[in-house]
Amino acid sequence: MNTKAERDKNMKKKVAFYTLGCKLNFSETSTIARGFQEDGFDRVDFSEHADMYVINTCSVTENADKRFKTIVKQAQKINPEAFVAAIGCYAQLKPEELAAVDGVDLVLGATEKFKITDYINDLTKNDFGEVHSCEIEDADFYVGSYAIGDRTRAFLKVQDGCDYKCTYCTIPLARGISRSDTLQNVLDNAAEISAKGIKEIVLTGVNIGDYGKGEFGNKKHEHTFLDLVKALDDVAGIHRLRISSIEPNLLKNETIDFVSKSNSFVPHFHIPLQSGSDIILKLMRRRYMSGLYVDRVARIKETMPDACIGVDVIVGFPGETDEHFLETYHFLNELDISYLHVFTYSERDNTAAAEMEGVVSKQIRNKRSKMLRGLSVKKRRAFYEGQLGKTHQVLFEGENKEGYIHGFTSNYVKVKAPWNPELVNTLYNVELKEIDEDGLVRFDFQQDIIKI
Repeated sequence: MNTKAERDKNMKKKVAFYTLGCKLNFSETSTIARGFQEDGFDRVDFSEHADMYVINTCSVTENADKRFKTIVKQAQKINPEAFVAAIGCYAQLKPEELAAVDGVDLVLGATEKFKITDYINDLTKNDFGEVHSCEIEDADFYVGSYAIGDRTRAFLKVQDGCDYKCTYCTIPLARGISRSDTLQNVLDNAAEISAKGIKEIVLTGVNIGDYGKGEFGNKKHEHTFLDLVKALDDVAGIHRLRISSIEPNLLKNETIDFVSKSNSFVPHFHIPLQSGSDIILKLMRRRYMSGLYVDRVARIKETMPDACIGVDVIVGFPGETDEHFLETYHFLNELDISYLHVFTYSERDNTAAAEMEGVVSKQIRNKRSKMLRGLSVKKRRAFYEGQLGKTHQVLFEGENKEGYIHGFTSNYVKVKAPWNPELVNTLYNVELKEIDEDGLVRFDFQQDIIKI
């Protein structure tokens, strides 16, 4: 019979993960976690006792930076002796700053994070945070990844990095040049996801419309984003494909037209705008003017009248006067869109915008943000109301939320019904009936038309 010491020796080490930021980060965390499991670790929830905690950081907003210390404290509270590692965008941009946080043992940059198990030995805590961070110019190779969230949806990374030089953004500094997965590898990953019974795949990346660049280690586009979309539409077993976010200048009419007729791609687009003022767009060094954005929305609605269109917008950018903001507000109010993601501008080190004149006070930034968030509520309500009485296909999710099961239609209307575990990860055609007091939509099943 084994002694307790022998049993302890044979027990697997436990690792937990916390992800800040975007869907791309979640896909990479999942791939890194699978690497730990292949190396003999057991993955546990971040709220559980673990031997090692890995925090995948983000640096898009000021709040993401601040949250890091709080998360480290959470890990230390659960297990003061645990080994704590920081990876991701903030770790690439400010490795020494993270290494100085009490309790942090290891900081890995953009290329090193995918080889994290090579940098850990016996998980003994360090007196000081150890840093391994490359020059961002060295982040020129591609690592594919995907994440499976709630058994119904997977985030599939197809592209990384960005060659754009928007004046407010640190992503090129944190993730390097634009580069893509090979088309065959994307298709293989999609087939692998489908074989697990996942019904929906969300395409993610830093700038996915730039797909194809760097696919074979050069700057030529061996394949385009349209090639990718067409190839994925032919993968057997995929019920739904969703484009997470795509720049308006890279969302071509040919892609919109193909999605409108495709087998699997859903009528849902998320298109960053950032400002409705051409003056501000120029200061941001965006690659389009507001007129092109209007054209893209019109083309989508012309081919897919029920399509859902989400918009990213930044308020309080340096030089944004009341007139510029109102120009953005009215532009969005008149546009046939469905919801907004509103970001309050925050200064980021080593960006051109941080040195610009015309700084907008925090108070005014917050006021403008509140106005646009209110507009988003109004837009979403109007979009939902326009869908009532129509039949849509719903994919039900896996969580019991206070006695209800939630799901999304193909065009991203969020619905609810009394909890029924048999509905999890199923597709049903339903008729949308009414908007509940919490803003979600009630429906009737169309029992004669069911797709599982």
